[in-house]
Amino acid sequence: MFEAIRFLWNSTRGHRLAPWRSDYVKWRIETFSGQKAETIRAADVFRFVWTTRGELMQFLLWTGKMEKLARERQKQR
Repeated sequence: MFEAIRFLWNSTRGHRLAPWRSDYVKWRIETFSGQKAETIRAADVFRFVWTTRGELMQFLLWTGKMEKLARERQKQR
């Protein structure tokens, strides 16, 4: 779970107190939902997180696993 929190922390860099302003977060929502990034507001981000919370949690857990595997491979080199 720590890896998922780390991903969120890194993906909102520069906009941690207002993640809906993050270009990366807007881009991710746009590619998933189809809503144009320029039109995404705070309410849209909260609605997206709430309606896709199960899929979002699976994604965050997956990114944690991938980061862990990447670190293990770096240690092996």
